[in-house]
Amino acid sequence: MTDEVLFRREGVAGVISLNRPKAIHALTLAMCEAMSAQLTAWASDDAVEVILIDHAEGRGFCSGGDINLLRHSALNDGGVEGRRFFFEEYRLNHQLFTYDKPIVAFMDGITMGGGVGISQPAKYRVATENTRYAMPETGIGLFPDVGGGWYLSRLDGRVGQFLALTGARFDGAECLWAGLSTHYLPSEALAEAKSRIAAGDEIGGVLAALSVKAPEPKVAANAGAIRKHFACDKLEQVLASLESDGGEWAAKELASLRTKSPQACKVSLRQLEASLGLDTFAQNMAMEYRLGARVLVLPDFAEGVRAVIVDKDQNPQWNPATPEGVTEEMLDAIFAPLSPEEEWKPL
Repeated sequence: MTDEVLFRREGVAGVISLNRPKAIHALTLAMCEAMSAQLTAWASDDAVEVILIDHAEGRGFCSGGDINLLRHSALNDGGVEGRRFFFEEYRLNHQLFTYDKPIVAFMDGITMGGGVGISQPAKYRVATENTRYAMPETGIGLFPDVGGGWYLSRLDGRVGQFLALTGARFDGAECLWAGLSTHYLPSEALAEAKSRIAAGDEIGGVLAALSVKAPEPKVAANAGAIRKHFACDKLEQVLASLESDGGEWAAKELASLRTKSPQACKVSLRQLEASLGLDTFAQNMAMEYRLGARVLVLPDFAEGVRAVIVDKDQNPQWNPATPEGVTEEMLDAIFAPLSPEEEWKPL
């Protein structure tokens, strides 16, 4: 077991508290494995009626996955350790998605990447004034994994495609507006919410009683523009649509998109389109594992992490450098099935 994630019983609740404050509780392989093991144990424990997921000390909620491990793996072992991490993390995502007991995730703080993967499967997703939600993977040559293909593709008004491509950050009110959270509570009410749920009170009733009216979601003002400009599943057409707009918002989003990995953007659009045609979350995770296993060792990932996290020069040299350079054949190769023994399988 690892002390990077803490488990305790509180009344009828099994509580999972992420505890890696210096990394804003980013998930490691050991954390994913420990959470899976504990969830398996609680699944057959009749005294545990609900699972609560939150963070321990420091800022929360969860800033993502172990990016340094992934980059080290991409550069040094051909992606072996990185694929192992994805395999287990995606098993945890699927385990949460299919869990028989209700899960309440408290997205009180930064909820990005891996943090999205462990909060979106929850039946109850609580946003607060501290929530900062994003899937910023196209900025480091990845794609919105951990189930992002499933969740984002199913949001209304092409908001998912907008989030996937731009890495836009939503606050708590915007998460509620988009359907990414189910409730909006002030952070000072979370302790009471947890204690009442642990005492056996009805979850929906507790959260509804403690909810407050969220501020006006800023993104709502641009909902029409998002629906219009992000309507197409082809990156070149999204860029052309934004270019033709002439307005300040479109210019800002276009400038943002031009900094992202063209390959990652094209993978993301195809991923969301493909996910809509899948019947089960397990099929989605198998697809995302194929993508992760391959994208991890393509040039853009190591370069993106270098530019954004290691050297922090914010000047990645993408390869291919343009959307036109990312061909359908390249995408076909990324999306192709793995060999049967390499394919992802749920727990």
